[in-house]
Amino acid sequence: MEKHPKTIKDFEGTFEELAKSIGNMSYDQTSLFIEKLADDIKNQADADSKRGRKQLSDKLYKTSQELYKAKDEMLKAWKICKSHMKK
Repeated sequence: MEKHPKTIKDFEGTFEELAKSIGNMSYDQTSLFIEKLADDIKNQADADSKRGRKQLSDKLYKTSQELYKAKDEMLKAWKICKSHMKK
């Protein structure tokens, strides 16, 4: 397996389809997905920082911070609509 593949293993759809699928999940689950993505990018930033790749790690840290903000906003959206969701 490539270190940085251009596709997702075992996923045959487009990135647009993937984004739509994630966006259509309940917002609490979308928030969780965004958090896990942020965690992964932060871990990559940590690894690059340890290798002395300051410019790259700085950009990855910034990206993870913005994703954590997006996760928080999505969770707020969930709290607004949670009581209106059918069980």
